[in-house]
Amino acid sequence: MDARHRDGDVGIIVAIMGATPKSRCVAIARRTELADFLRSRRARLGPEDVGLPPGVRRRTPGLRREEVAQLAGVGVTWYTWLEQGREISVSRQVLETICRALRLDAAERAHLNTLAGVDVEPARAQLDTVPPAIQAMLDELDPCPAYVVNARYDMVAWNRAEAALVCDFELLPPAERNIIWLLFTDPRWRTLLVDWPRDAAWVVARFRAAMARHVGERHWVDLVERLQAASEDFSQLWQRHEVASPVSKTKRYLHPDAGLVTLNTVNMRLAEAPDCRVMVCIPADAASRAALERLVGEAAVAV
Repeated sequence: MDARHRDGDVGIIVAIMGATPKSRCVAIARRTELADFLRSRRARLGPEDVGLPPGVRRRTPGLRREEVAQLAGVGVTWYTWLEQGREISVSRQVLETICRALRLDAAERAHLNTLAGVDVEPARAQLDTVPPAIQAMLDELDPCPAYVVNARYDMVAWNRAEAALVCDFELLPPAERNIIWLLFTDPRWRTLLVDWPRDAAWVVARFRAAMARHVGERHWVDLVERLQAASEDFSQLWQRHEVASPVSKTKRYLHPDAGLVTLNTVNMRLAEAPDCRVMVCIPADAASRAALERLVGEAAVAV
């Protein structure tokens, strides 16, 4: 079975276990995701990366399970069971030794802890709309593009500048008002985003990190399955099991009417719904600000 089909295992598990209690089904899906994540992290390391001798020629890339177990100071059988998704107990201390052995960064450590059931915050309901005061704030930020997304990257609210620069989300069916879906299925987004490969990879990594608290939930699984069916690029990125933490970054747009627009993003949690984030895009230079003012002005006249 190839990696693309393995990543569909969560959906298969959810679909075929109708007679199984939901909590049990989610636990199985979570262990499957944890096992896949561990294998992906092990595969990216070689013996030389962790101070071990190269040894004999290897048929597959990455460390062997027994090498990870040795580095973490755990039993080979126990670690094998962990990678196989078996139902075993895992302590915070042991997880930390595995994190060190696999050279995980902060985002990867948090992801592993969540999948293993350590320090897991309860998943929160996703907003479909924002309070009027939040929408008023977004509108006041024009001509700076600003919007609110939930953890699934559904577009919840936006201002006129965001619509003028990227697209008018109001014209899209609700099911398509999702940044990841548009990134991988709308050709206009590929030409609009100057750094599309980097931006797309980062969004997928953020989405996977967020999904750790929603493993097995039908709404999330459906989106992944739709994306895998629609985009080979998404499937390849999804197979990498990369995760990332939210950060402020620079985004570059090549708009057909406004030219190059460079923005510095500010990323903030929404107090009313901590799973949602307010994204504010500040022009990085005078030319970008002028371009945004022109776009917003033209959009206002067209209304």
